[in-house]
Amino acid sequence: MKKVIIFLAIIILLFAGVGILTKMQNEQKVSGNNPYGKNTLHPETANQLNDPNYSNIILPSDLKDVLADEGDATVYFFSPLCEYCKKATPIVSPLSENMDVNLVQYNLLEFDEGFNDYAIKETPTIIQFKDGKETARITGLQDKAVFENWFNEHSK
Repeated sequence: MKKVIIFLAIIILLFAGVGILTKMQNEQKVSGNNPYGKNTLHPETANQLNDPNYSNIILPSDLKDVLADEGDATVYFFSPLCEYCKKATPIVSPLSENMDVNLVQYNLLEFDEGFNDYAIKETPTIIQFKDGKETARITGLQDKAVFENWFNEHSK
């Protein structure tokens, strides 16, 4: 009986140790280049911190300020968990840079209020705001040519 208790205690300690190490690794990733303004991030978001395709993050408060000031913005709503976003981001991020479109990125995994605030039904979604109002929207994974046409029509 003592052997079973000792064995269970060792297993519990091992799981606790793995949990602590995982938390420490996540905190170490977050402590460096973190545009989210949060101390803890979902692991999927933390894994994207050094990816240049996710370098133009906008915070919810900043987007609300732009829209309240009747400003213009092209916003890419994505989730690090979304398989379609993982395929769309390497298309739209470099494309927007090459086309000189300031495509700001809104992470819906970290800031899920964006689903309700901007009526997001699916990811990825790109919304064009002019004078603080939505003027155009494109959803889902599209071909590069479709995104390019959309940027030309709505973001120039």
